[in-house]
Amino acid sequence: MITNEYRFHIYAKDKCLYSSLTNEEFRETWETLKGMVGLMKTDYEESDLNYEKVKLVKSSEESSY
Repeated sequence: MITNEYRFHIYAKDKCLYSSLTNEEFRETWETLKGMVGLMKTDYEESDLNYEKVKLVKSSEESSY
């Protein structure tokens, strides 16, 4: 069964910083990170940030033994 739920993974360059965030967690974290890389001296720039949106698939079938 496929649902309309998604999870988000946030990356800086090729390093995963956050995984399996809900939509609300993602929006909050994404905006915070974009602000931080602009204000703080880090090894990252805003262009280094990206994310992946993954659709959840929930199985309604029971496992057979």
